[in-house]
Amino acid sequence: MAKSEYGTVGLLCVSALVFTAALFHCVLGGNDGSDGVSYDGRSLIVNGEHKLLFSGSIHYPRSTPDMWPSLIAKAKEGGIDVIQTYVFWNLHEPHQGRYEFSGRRDVVKFVKEIQAQGLYACLRIGPFIEAEWNYGGLPFWLHDVPEIVYRSDNEPFKFYMQNFTTKIVNLMKSEGLYASQGGPIILSQIENEYTLVEAAFREKGPPYVRWAADMAVSLQTGVPWSMCKQNDAPDPMINTCNGMRCGETFLGPNSPNKPSMWTENWTSFYQTYGGEPYIRSAEEIAFHVALFIAAKNGTYVNYYMYHGGTNFGRSTSAFMITGYYDQAPLDEYGLIREPKWGHLKELHAAIKLCSKPLLTGTKSNFSLGKSLEAIVFKTESGECAAFLVNKGATDTNVLFQGVTYELPLSSISILPDCKNVAFNTRRVSVQYNTRSMKTVQKFDSSEEWQEFKESIPSFNETDLRANELLEHTGTTKDSSDYLWYTLRVEADSPDSQQTLKVDSLAHAMHAFVNGLYAGSAHGTYKEKGFSLENNITLRNGINNISLLSVMVGLPDSGAFLERRIAGLRRVRIQDEDFSAQPWGYKVGLSGEQSQIFLDNGSSNVQWSRLGDSSQPLTWYKTQFDAPPGDDPIALNLGSMGKGAVWVNGWGIGRYWVSFLTPTGEPSQKWYNVPRSFLKPTENLLVILEEETGSPVGISLDSVSISKTCGQVSESHYPLVASWMSAKKQRASRTKNKSRRPKVRLSCPTNKNISKILFASFGTPSGDCQSYAVGICHSPNSRAIVEHACLGKAKCVIPISNRNFRGDPCPFVTKTLLVDAQCT
Repeated sequence: MAKSEYGTVGLLCVSALVFTAALFHCVLGGNDGSDGVSYDGRSLIVNGEHKLLFSGSIHYPRSTPDMWPSLIAKAKEGGIDVIQTYVFWNLHEPHQGRYEFSGRRDVVKFVKEIQAQGLYACLRIGPFIEAEWNYGGLPFWLHDVPEIVYRSDNEPFKFYMQNFTTKIVNLMKSEGLYASQGGPIILSQIENEYTLVEAAFREKGPPYVRWAADMAVSLQTGVPWSMCKQNDAPDPMINTCNGMRCGETFLGPNSPNKPSMWTENWTSFYQTYGGEPYIRSAEEIAFHVALFIAAKNGTYVNYYMYHGGTNFGRSTSAFMITGYYDQAPLDEYGLIREPKWGHLKELHAAIKLCSKPLLTGTKSNFSLGKSLEAIVFKTESGECAAFLVNKGATDTNVLFQGVTYELPLSSISILPDCKNVAFNTRRVSVQYNTRSMKTVQKFDSSEEWQEFKESIPSFNETDLRANELLEHTGTTKDSSDYLWYTLRVEADSPDSQQTLKVDSLAHAMHAFVNGLYAGSAHGTYKEKGFSLENNITLRNGINNISLLSVMVGLPDSGAFLERRIAGLRRVRIQDEDFSAQPWGYKVGLSGEQSQIFLDNGSSNVQWSRLGDSSQPLTWYKTQFDAPPGDDPIALNLGSMGKGAVWVNGWGIGRYWVSFLTPTGEPSQKWYNVPRSFLKPTENLLVILEEETGSPVGISLDSVSISKTCGQVSESHYPLVASWMSAKKQRASRTKNKSRRPKVRLSCPTNKNISKILFASFGTPSGDCQSYAVGICHSPNSRAIVEHACLGKAKCVIPISNRNFRGDPCPFVTKTLLVDAQCT
């Protein structure tokens, strides 16, 4: 017997032998699963129907409410069935007991939009979420709760965790949003990758896991709960996999009555300041999804992220850039990124053609040679689907059921009828596209800008005092990135040359002596601690040392977050240790306290005309009109150093352009400005520059898809949509023309193909990024492509000798590569 949130239910044994083990059916809700959500060892069961589901993570606060309908619609068009999101505790309860659910925080509106578009939702409540989000989603006020230990068998933490979880569940219930109420939410999650820290809590870890599971189940949502990356998840929690290769690494469900689920398939990876973007190809993602479905009996795959979005304001965790998972199928601005979006859409369609054998059939494995395998699913009625797997590093031919199939290296071919290939993970038959930034406004006139120089506080201008170096975050309470440490030092000779040495566990620091800049230093994502050692000049008498400690987000992972130390740890001048001397402290900058990034606050300080030279800690402001059109827009901050930016009071995010990657480029130069933040005219742009960047180099750029490219060979498979029509033709024994490969090009809405940049039918070299005519080339290539495509929003070019009026190279497999401009 197993205890569920709905009472004691039996495990019903199914007599058929499936997946080489008995299939169990766990009924949730005290009914037969026809009016809600349950699960068994095969899949989730929604309203009595087994489901094969593809899910995409879209985080509501990382975009704006006006973007949500488009993002969800594009996900649906891409073959996504479920939208998965975390719930962000510190966003909704920034102050203890005071909840906020408006604007980008409106999780109810987001879930209702999912429902309106006919998709399901997965709510990952956590409430610890990590997610490269500030403090892992925990509100910082927890830090000051006496005797609290986060994420352990600790009564204070469990009390507040249960309060918030209950708040969110009751909010969803009040709006009728659980599937058991007719809503879209079919799955929830409690905790997040706890296995990674459980051992650190020793005897306090396992009881916490059991408590979290029991607490979640007791809330009676009517839908299953999961624990990701938690192999010992207690019943009825479903343990799930996170990572890039769950088809290889997942140990499987910890009970035969639980389905195999992948809650985080990373489509890219987070990026830190100083780090390069991680590019994960569409082919690799598709391979591992198909492998998980076939090898691990997977029936739920979630892409993390499907749309990453933007870490607005101060929401990102330590050292993370403002853009999030820009390489996802939908980029930071919500634009479709090809071929990732299209190739995965084709994958979803091909796997859905196999739904009945996958969900009701018996699985068999056959070796086809070294690193070669056929995984076959067959129903009692004879329906069959096969996955031909090549894990090797070379292309090969395999013999399966008496037929020879070409199988590219590191690929899987999907045969929905065990005879004909509908899709191969390595053969990309969809288009590629190129995103471009076009300047629509320059801020290159010094007359446009005004500046306000941040005051450098001295010891006498501080109210908070201590005879020690205070911990940074415990002092600021995360109300600001900035904490001033001030010290008085007496020198007995004029222009005394001294060496200032500072050790810090913050992220950056700026030093000032008697109000004058004296140097900066910073850490990195991997090496948090850093030191500054600079020569300074002290005047005769009292000198003011002002050290600005800077955080770039709070940590989001690891055990005992409440014990983390940040800020200055040791200060020496000419080898004399001043760490235990009287220090004065000031939280935040005066510009922050005056809120000069708002219209009202901006008028409360005295701005001046832009000076001839830049100095650290300077605020800049200007105004601009909203550019015409509806393309996304971004600020190009390539001329700046480090700081933060606001538009009409909205925090666009932190920037750190001066922190270069190993290749000498900024980790991020363009910063998303959602159009919903703008007014038609007189938009207020305010920038805090910590270093010496120049605002006259800033521009406002439109973001659009400017090029589309296709590269398809005679050996490629056509789009999966043609498979069904081809199946009908095979049944009627008519000639199958729809299954011929084609290059398909399309431009975004309101744009047409204006120019063919390259066209070659033959053996073109290179790819859509860099190409050239090869040894074999049809002279008719450009003319035929231009006739088919110019002036059109989309076009299709069949790959055949007849279409190109002759065979340019007989007995050679030919490719058509076309690159086109969209205007």
